[in-house]
Amino acid sequence: MLPLDLTSVLRHRAETEPDATAVTFVRDPGTAGAFDSLTRGELDRRARAAAVWLSDRTRPGDRVLLLHPPGVGFAVAFFACLYAGLVAVPCPQPGRYRHERRRLVGIAGDAGARVLLTNTAGLPEAQAWAREEGLHDLTCHSVGDDDADADTWRPRTEPGPDTLALLQYTSGSTGSPKGVMVRHGNLLRNAESITRITGTGRHHRMGGWIPLHHDMGLIGLLLTGVLRCGGYVQMDPASFLRRPHQWLRMLDVFDVHATASPNFGYELCLRRITDEQLAGIDLSRVRAAMNGSEPVRADTVARFCERFERFGFRADALVPTYGLAEATLLATATAGRPPFVAGFGTRALESHSLRRTQAGETGRDLVGCGAVADLRAKIVEPDTKKVLPDGRIGEIWLSGPSVTAGYWDKPGATETVFGARTADGQGPFLRTGDLGGLLDGELFVTGRLKDLLVLHGRNLHPQDIESELRAHHRELAGLHGAVFTAAGETDSELPESLVLLHEVRAHWGAERLAEVAAAMKVTVARTFGVPVGAALLVRPGGILRTTSGKVRRSAMRELYLAGELDPLLASEDPRLTAALTGARGAP
Repeated sequence: MLPLDLTSVLRHRAETEPDATAVTFVRDPGTAGAFDSLTRGELDRRARAAAVWLSDRTRPGDRVLLLHPPGVGFAVAFFACLYAGLVAVPCPQPGRYRHERRRLVGIAGDAGARVLLTNTAGLPEAQAWAREEGLHDLTCHSVGDDDADADTWRPRTEPGPDTLALLQYTSGSTGSPKGVMVRHGNLLRNAESITRITGTGRHHRMGGWIPLHHDMGLIGLLLTGVLRCGGYVQMDPASFLRRPHQWLRMLDVFDVHATASPNFGYELCLRRITDEQLAGIDLSRVRAAMNGSEPVRADTVARFCERFERFGFRADALVPTYGLAEATLLATATAGRPPFVAGFGTRALESHSLRRTQAGETGRDLVGCGAVADLRAKIVEPDTKKVLPDGRIGEIWLSGPSVTAGYWDKPGATETVFGARTADGQGPFLRTGDLGGLLDGELFVTGRLKDLLVLHGRNLHPQDIESELRAHHRELAGLHGAVFTAAGETDSELPESLVLLHEVRAHWGAERLAEVAAAMKVTVARTFGVPVGAALLVRPGGILRTTSGKVRRSAMRELYLAGELDPLLASEDPRLTAALTGARGAP
């Protein structure tokens, strides 16, 4: 019988394969020997030693922040938490920006964390952050070989499939950070789904560059690689952003069979990698390159498959996926075939229908995100709760073993999101907040429910407009945008106006930026038939996103309405400017 908790799985594999490599951190894929590795036996021993140290300072069920710079130490700290009967809380490092540090303080407070684990390099920054934020009861510790005697470790609890293993904090696309309660059983079932879909097993490696506080990096790659496959290989995310070709070189040099990235990672490869940088690289052993965590763009999928075919990459290895933290990670995917892209009529989409584009009709290409993995999916009309038939667009509802236990210490939100029932009494279901439809067994995701724009009686998806802007204006290519309306129920004094925010590189100059902003308005008016009240261009990184890469449109709207943006250029209708000035000056 297979073990039903993560610690038993790791201990079993450490005992039966002690010398097999479990985790590898690659400092430079192009330099021989520039990597660090831990065998399964070493990972188990170090995790037990750290668990002894933790057990002397905590009670079972306490929460532990993991703030690790890239390296093999994160895996040690994560499994040490589980060995000590604790709940791991992966987080990004404090960072330089106020909103990043404020969010981390919020996570520490919401989780009631007792201990912060990091490595030697990260300890001074972690201690300084805790001191500056007044977190005097938070013990900061660098995980190392001298924590304790591993042989003195004894389990304090008997974990099972329903035991809480992880709090995966997510701000969502529209709300404040919430800790998703992920259980041992959720993680094991989702890892099984990932291996089944990707066609990987005990002799195949997972690998990538995604940070391990990100659920796709932690669950999709690290945990699946260590527990179900032949190990996990990681490179520094910053190295990928500087030199994206090193990701593809790592896949070849370290014989990685499955990897993953949000769409922007594939787009970065297309923009930045030259043929010379890939000389001698063989990508033919890559079985699955998952694309998820943010909208999968049809043009990116097509161009990536075509661009890297000459280096052995197969079109059937690119796997569009759909998932979310509330469902552990993966919800839908289909591998073993080229990505399925279909065109749907624009007017039909506005009427919440999936209807193939007719001759002479404007449309939008959508990428199918595959079939449902180990879950049950319903497409539901969000107001009436009626289950919709195939071909209709509604909110995606899910149920099954990968659906998590809810939000930490938020019973009201848990009941609302995880306890939904359809009009005919089916349930409970997880309300994802995502819009989409099923057609021929394939899920097509069309947008976020709270991001849907209702303008002049029409239903518009902001990502359609953002994608169209990038397609028509090369200055915006590869960057992020946020489209929203400036009017709403709470600010009816404002004229109903569409606002376009988009990142742009500052080197174009003021005159060119003004031309781009004006052209953006024309593009939207011609393509979508709606007027634009404002177009603002911001620096790269100026569009807020969640930890999983989704654009936080509601947060950007709030910053805009409050006048807290610092754009490179703002082109605004004078009537909107006057209304905003009056609203901002109101008591």
